[in-house]
Amino acid sequence: MPEKNKSNPDAQGAKSKSSKAKKEKPPAPEDKPFPEFIEQEYLPALKTAFGKQGIDDVEVNFVKEKFPIPGLSTQPDCWQVIGRFANGQRQFNVYFPDEDIKEQKAFSCAPKGAKPSTLESFMIDERKVSLDLLVFYTIQRLNAQKWLARN
Repeated sequence: MPEKNKSNPDAQGAKSKSSKAKKEKPPAPEDKPFPEFIEQEYLPALKTAFGKQGIDDVEVNFVKEKFPIPGLSTQPDCWQVIGRFANGQRQFNVYFPDEDIKEQKAFSCAPKGAKPSTLESFMIDERKVSLDLLVFYTIQRLNAQKWLARN
């Protein structure tokens, strides 16, 4: 008597291989090379976050400029995200001295024309840095300055 419902083992193997291929996730945005991540992921996400705060005149740039370390006669170059909003009256900088979002980061902010009075560590307690956390902490830091909304 022929057996019913006996499936072909080769067909099952092909099915499981194709389902594994479908389950592979694309790389996380944070796995992109540093400049691509900042330009393609972080800057657009930051603009969107500002928009959610009701600020639509934010301008953010990714540049390599001098890193303002007090006491040094020559300042090293450092990748920075420089943001300006409120008709250019407010500026913030997020510094990436190691050209890596997972390494040291610093933050400063100042009104137009003023030099930042403080250069502070940024996201030092985070073990894993993600796009969402980087945007969240930037907005949180500006909110603490009372630059986005009245607290």
